[in-house]
Amino acid sequence: MQRNSAAGVSLIELLVTVAVVAILLAIAFPNFEGSMRRNRLATTTNELLGSVALARSEAIRNTRGAGICASADGLACGGDWNDGWLVWTDGVDPPPTGTVIRVVDAHPRLELVAADAGGAGVSEVAFDYRGRPTDFASTVFTLQPDACPSGQELVRTLTINISGQMVNQREACP
Repeated sequence: MQRNSAAGVSLIELLVTVAVVAILLAIAFPNFEGSMRRNRLATTTNELLGSVALARSEAIRNTRGAGICASADGLACGGDWNDGWLVWTDGVDPPPTGTVIRVVDAHPRLELVAADAGGAGVSEVAFDYRGRPTDFASTVFTLQPDACPSGQELVRTLTINISGQMVNQREACP
């Protein structure tokens, strides 16, 4: 009688394998979470830069003006920047007067705040036919993760200057 040489996996071998996988996951997870946080921040920064650039170029192209504003529903201005934003064209007045050309939904686990040079909150930025802000003031957008580890460069300060250009700066979490 021949004995079957195919053997299975013992319980000890299975437990050792599971333990090794658990240790590797415990080491990799914090790095993965940090990578996801940085990617989320980069994506939102690029979407905001693109939306401001679109509003400014539309204002110049159609000579009637355009802008960007906080929007909770994507149909009209209003709400908080953390709800999302929209870009409108065909006038310096926000929807329903202007035409919505882009809507960006809220981004979870990020905080976005807009303020003027004096620190007062701003809910919209309109551009005139020259691509300059209609209020002739700079606007500062501050973007950071809701859980910002101290010392890490995860704060983005995006400033629209009085000529309409946008400057992006990286800062450390407080």
